[in-house]
Amino acid sequence: MVTDCLFCSIVGGEVPADIVHSDARTIGFRDINPQAPVHVLVVPRRHIVNASTVSERDGADVTAMLMAAKSVADREGIGGEDRGYRLVFNVGHDAANSVAHLHLHVMGGRPLGWPPG
Repeated sequence: MVTDCLFCSIVGGEVPADIVHSDARTIGFRDINPQAPVHVLVVPRRHIVNASTVSERDGADVTAMLMAAKSVADREGIGGEDRGYRLVFNVGHDAANSVAHLHLHVMGGRPLGWPPG
């Protein structure tokens, strides 16, 4: 845990969040500024800075994030090929990554155009 990390504080229960998923490796909570009807952030419980810092050591956490995202999508009614959802990792300032803790956006609940935005 990093003491000045917002997402570490959510994982540790020090900052409240609308938790929709929790397992041994990940937590999923609703985004406070949703960009779609369903917008959940899935984070590893272990602090990893962002996707550009992921190493082989982080493989189990990243896999767990993808499995958690699928579980969230299914529970929120956006899973499966008849609906669909978007998974996004933002990396760095230019991508509007505002929290330096790896997180995966799970977005859906409406048609999402291309390009994203």
